[in-house]
Amino acid sequence: MYSKILVPVDLAHTDKMVKALNTSIDIAKHYNATLCYVSVTNSTPGAAAHNPKELAEKLSVFAEEQGKSHGIDTDSMVIESADTAVELDDKLLEAIKTTGTDLVVMASHPPGIGDRLHILHSNGANIVKHSDISVFVVR
Repeated sequence: MYSKILVPVDLAHTDKMVKALNTSIDIAKHYNATLCYVSVTNSTPGAAAHNPKELAEKLSVFAEEQGKSHGIDTDSMVIESADTAVELDDKLLEAIKTTGTDLVVMASHPPGIGDRLHILHSNGANIVKHSDISVFVVR
C-alpha cells in the first residue's frame, strides 16, 4: 500500500516527535516501505546545526541510525529555504513531489490559545489541505 513515507524532522526537537517517529517506523515495517526524513532549513545557524551542510550530515546519520536500529530502509533530504517560517509548507509539498512519497507522517503540536486566536497556523493542516497523498498527523 505504501512504498515511501516522508517524515518531516526537526533535529532540535526529536524529543517532541517520538510518537510520530515511532508511528512512521511502525508503518514502514508493516508495508516494507522506505522512510525519507526531511528537514527544511535556512543558511543561518540553528539549534540543530551551524549550516545546511552540517544539518544534512546530521540528518543522514539520524536516518542511518533509525534504519539500522529498526531494520528499515531510510534516506534523508535537507531543503534550503530563504525563510523557513514562511516557506516550510511549500518546501514540504515540493519534497513530497520530488521524492515520490505516497504517505506523509508528521508530528503536530497540541492546539492551544495561539491556534484559537489564529496567531499560529498548523503546518499539518496545510499539508493535508494541499497534498495529493495521504497525510497522517500525529499528536
